[in-house]
Amino acid sequence: MKRKALCGEAELTRITGQEESEMAKFMDVHSGFVGVSESQLRDAHEQDLAIEAAEGVHFERAWLDPDSGKVFCLSSGPSKEAVQRVHRKAGHPTDEIYELPIEVV
Repeated sequence: MKRKALCGEAELTRITGQEESEMAKFMDVHSGFVGVSESQLRDAHEQDLAIEAAEGVHFERAWLDPDSGKVFCLSSGPSKEAVQRVHRKAGHPTDEIYELPIEVV
């Protein structure tokens, strides 16, 4: 499958053996997690994983900056609202969710 991306003015084409995912990708940001440990982040991530299927969402990764209290979650799913519902049900809601329509590999 051909995949095109822009890099400055040059167009790059990459051939992959994988089909493109039909689900959109999202990055969301949580605030207020100052001092949270890796273990606590893992617990929060596992809460998302336990209920994500009901909304058709998959949380792929989570990152933490304990000094700023920011958590970043990468997910795929049908909509921002679906991602938001999972986080809300898991107990760590956020309204700061960004769709990632362009990816450079």
